[in-house]
Amino acid sequence: MLVTFSSKSHNNVTMFGDIAQSLITMMEFTTEIPGAITAEDVGSALANLEKNLTVAKQQQVLAQNTQQVVDVDNDDNEKEVKISIVVRAIPLIDLLKTAISVKSYVMWK
Repeated sequence: MLVTFSSKSHNNVTMFGDIAQSLITMMEFTTEIPGAITAEDVGSALANLEKNLTVAKQQQVLAQNTQQVVDVDNDDNEKEVKISIVVRAIPLIDLLKTAISVKSYVMWK
């Protein structure tokens, strides 16, 4: 499943459903798909998302300190690289900031 976030004055942002669901949960408003945040609440959603991403980043750092990167095929040249949710959230954060600046809602479906 894909989830597409949209707002006025910004290109749509499409993500895989599991990542999108995690980010929606981190915004602490509604977890329903489709869903929306009013223009007045976008600032709070962004603050909640950034706060929860900071916690996730700290947890990731702790996990990296206790584990090594998984070896994919026992080949020394190939390592599995996991893209963090913090990196995956960048386009959504940009969309939320744009929505705040133009006083627009944010929707996802």
